[in-house]
Amino acid sequence: MSEEIKARTAFTKDERGILNNWAIEPKMYVDEKSEGRFGFTEYAEMLNGRLAMVGFTLLIVIEVVTGKAFLQIIGF
Repeated sequence: MSEEIKARTAFTKDERGILNNWAIEPKMYVDEKSEGRFGFTEYAEMLNGRLAMVGFTLLIVIEVVTGKAFLQIIGF
């Protein structure tokens, strides 16, 4: 009964047997069939882009109104 139990670890070995201590990365995918509004869907990416544009615009407006750069406002 000498069965090897192989535990999944964050360490892997390459084809030469050299230890690679980088984390095992999960597979990424884009769910194009799902009609949900979560995950990497077209809707989520469009929403993310729109919110980024609104945030950037608000940042510029705050700098114009206060006369200070954003880093000065937060204390740097």
